[in-house]
Amino acid sequence: MRDLYEVLGVERAASPGDLKKAYYRLAKQYHPDHNPNDKAAEDKFKEASSAYQVLSDEEQRARYDRFGFDGIRGPAGGGGGGGGFSNVEDVFSAFGDLFGDFFGGRSSGRRQPRGADLRVDLELTFAEAVWGVTRDVQVSRDIVCGTCSGSGAAVGSKAETCKTCQGKGQVVHAQGFFMVQTTCPGCRGAGKTIKDPCADCCGRGAKPETSTLSVTVPAGVDDGQTLRLAGKGEAIANGQAGHLYVVLHVQGDERFKRDGADVVTEIAIPFHKAALGGEIEIHTLDGTGTTTLDIKAGIQPGDHVVRRGHGIPRVNESGRGDQLILFRVEIPKKLTSKQEELMRQLADELDPHPKGKDGKDEKRGLFGRKK
Repeated sequence: MRDLYEVLGVERAASPGDLKKAYYRLAKQYHPDHNPNDKAAEDKFKEASSAYQVLSDEEQRARYDRFGFDGIRGPAGGGGGGGGFSNVEDVFSAFGDLFGDFFGGRSSGRRQPRGADLRVDLELTFAEAVWGVTRDVQVSRDIVCGTCSGSGAAVGSKAETCKTCQGKGQVVHAQGFFMVQTTCPGCRGAGKTIKDPCADCCGRGAKPETSTLSVTVPAGVDDGQTLRLAGKGEAIANGQAGHLYVVLHVQGDERFKRDGADVVTEIAIPFHKAALGGEIEIHTLDGTGTTTLDIKAGIQPGDHVVRRGHGIPRVNESGRGDQLILFRVEIPKKLTSKQEELMRQLADELDPHPKGKDGKDEKRGLFGRKK
């Protein structure tokens, strides 16, 4: 068991204001909203809350200063990372107003429940991913019951204030020298009970439905990216709906290879055009899908041209990436007799053989060529 002052990181003579500041710093650092699914952070959050619960009370602090943990027999002295709180909801119940000041919106003393999140997968063509598209998806989910408007009570009746907790959603238990608040077992934290439940939803306040939702996919998305549709997940009575996550799957396109916002296009050109230069037709993302490009003479395999601003739109940003044109020089595998004759003439022009004394081509070996 750690000393409570050590838990908060303050001196034993710390003022109430210093205690509150220390607790605020730790609560903000280890708050569950800032550390989702982090058990270690949750334990530190509960430990700091237990320490502050004792030291912020003058009587309990005095007993702790005099007798240590024996003077406050109960959860704060019970050891373990979580101290006297079994879960974070108990912390919010105990310090509801304080969390409202810290984080804005915790003043109710308990967090509003939220429905489950859902996932759907959406297939896109390469062009749809590049330029954006609006598509419909089917989702099976719980929606708010239209008959009872989510109250769970039958028409003509209404939910009643829970008699166990008087509508607070929390009940108080005496443990040792101080009180601990926990979720009400009668209403499960809702603060209300239903005697005459709605027949359509059996008192749940929500019922299943398969519906069609319109999804707007922005231009420039990539394979594997996810869109979040807030509040389009499962509905829950007296709470917020969950979110719908749309996972995008983009089909490939043999004409283009994507690299972030840039796109690479490989173009095959005949060897004579690579030598002489001229016009070639290339694939583009725009308009009709092709355009004419002038290339200079002497293009080598692997050379490239960059078309600035002709790539993929940047998601939620202005501008586009670039299009990189890579050249692949094609060598014919078979020539006609006339083409072969012309090629030999060209070869003689480009690399003429030296003549011997008899006027015929001189055949040189390896060492002869080095002389």
